[in-house]
Amino acid sequence: MKKLRIVLYTLLMASFIFSAMNFSLSADISLAAFALGLVFCAVCIYVGYVRVVRRGEAAGAPVLRRLCQYLPFVYLIVFVLRRAGRHGTGYAFDVVSVVLWAVLAVCAAAVCWLLNPKRVCRVIPEWKEYEAALTASRQRRSAVKRVLFEALEWIDAFVQAAFTVLLINIFILQLYEIPSESMVPEFLVRDRVAVFKTVSGPRFPLASVGIPRMRGYDRGDIIVFRNPHYSRDRQSEVRNFVSQLVYMLTFTGVNLNTTEDGELKADPLVKRITGVPGEQLMMQDGVLYVRTALDPVFRPVDEDARWAEWNVGGLSGDMLQHVQDVPVPQTEYDDMIALEAERNALVYADARRYADELARRFEAVSGPAEDAASAETELFGANDFLIFNFSSRLNSMTLTLLSSGASAYFRSFMTGWTAAVPEACFGGAYDVSAADEERLVGGNLYDDASFRLNLLIKLAAGTVIVRNAELMRDHVSSSLWNLDAERQKALELLARCYNYLSLHDRRNMPVFPANENGAPSYIPSGEYFMMGDNRFNSLDMRHSYDMRIAPLTAYDAYSVRYYSNMAPQTVPAEDILGTAVLRIFPFSRFGIPGVTGKR
Repeated sequence: MKKLRIVLYTLLMASFIFSAMNFSLSADISLAAFALGLVFCAVCIYVGYVRVVRRGEAAGAPVLRRLCQYLPFVYLIVFVLRRAGRHGTGYAFDVVSVVLWAVLAVCAAAVCWLLNPKRVCRVIPEWKEYEAALTASRQRRSAVKRVLFEALEWIDAFVQAAFTVLLINIFILQLYEIPSESMVPEFLVRDRVAVFKTVSGPRFPLASVGIPRMRGYDRGDIIVFRNPHYSRDRQSEVRNFVSQLVYMLTFTGVNLNTTEDGELKADPLVKRITGVPGEQLMMQDGVLYVRTALDPVFRPVDEDARWAEWNVGGLSGDMLQHVQDVPVPQTEYDDMIALEAERNALVYADARRYADELARRFEAVSGPAEDAASAETELFGANDFLIFNFSSRLNSMTLTLLSSGASAYFRSFMTGWTAAVPEACFGGAYDVSAADEERLVGGNLYDDASFRLNLLIKLAAGTVIVRNAELMRDHVSSSLWNLDAERQKALELLARCYNYLSLHDRRNMPVFPANENGAPSYIPSGEYFMMGDNRFNSLDMRHSYDMRIAPLTAYDAYSVRYYSNMAPQTVPAEDILGTAVLRIFPFSRFGIPGVTGKR
């Protein structure tokens, strides 16, 4: 009895302190925390101290044992309720609460161990007589009572199992169902993935305190993390916890984690780590590049090529039959590759000559430029240069240019880009991928490639405008313009560029983190960058959830514009929930991610 008293007194004292700490003056749900804690504490005192310790009642032992089985779960609910109101709690307060909860959990486990039917006789000598009388009483029960008591036992077992699963899911291991195809072919929709959480520093619900994080992460790790695109206010965190609780207790069967519009939230996310602290990243033409302070030259990340899936349509038949969406059909993929090659092969010297030729041809129709100042006239708005409007507005833009006599404006539009190109680049053709930073517009592959793509579009648009003007001069009916080979070829190139720009922000990424004052910046310590393997079908840390109109290049005052959602960001380690360790379902794809079942 002495051991039981020590443990029980410690439990009851910690229980009272824990309950008192959760007192709240707010007129909201946090009031329920104090009430629940105090009532449960009072019941434990009555059963444990009054009935078992003072009176030595054997009948109180199984009740006390059952109360201790539920105690960690009840006080976890108290912990959550206290933080579910309008006002939160401080870090120090949370630390003390967590320590007390841990003491309560240990003491409750010790009481359950001491009152185990195999040991309870050592604590309560009268137990054998009580057990015999209880057994006799059970035998005299009617069939209805036996069924009722059996049902209660099953309900009790289920509730305890559910709460145990909850604790396991919070602190040890959790199952997630893959909701999208962002990780094809590693994961398919509705794959069940086991995520190990303990070493990732899981925290108590609605608090910033938990198990200390015991590991860092490497490039290639598949992790589950909180989606930073959603708000983290107290109300949303409470809703998130409730939805996660239901999700856990229904073994991923019910997901209540929805937006105000009723759509399922993409939270948490399952992605692959592609950038680690101390790195600066860039992605161009589907190739991920990285540099560090020790190696300041951007170099391709070879292992990323093994994970990234750009051509889902090229997967094996066995895998492809399980894919619901091929984001880029094979013909479109092939044309994308061809356009990238055409863009990279562009020779600046040839482009300058052709741009000057177009300007002279337009002057031959509209007349020579009046003065250089007329080139500064604002003839067109930003929407006129939006690629999605460009082709349809070229005819009206031609009329505006001709009626305004704006040959100087047109020349500036066609040739103004040359000032941004290093003079060494006009010497002839060269290998863009092998060029040093001094021969790249903007000093990096991404800026140079975007500049080149912008130039391709402008040369094609200029060709259409010039041919429009020449056909109008020659009194050719507009119904016959589409028969003009030069004009039609330029329009076809514009259409191809239009298609490419719809993929641009998923195919490429600017230097990230962006340089500061011309000097490289690097991913901070404790933060990581993630992308999905299915790069064309992954809204990940490269993107925001909002579209904006952005210039294709910052190095041309007359840049083409397009709809962009490029907004790279990192994720702090504390938002990482765990690491995917096992693909459990379907059983045909059972295995360790990255080792079995990928292709």
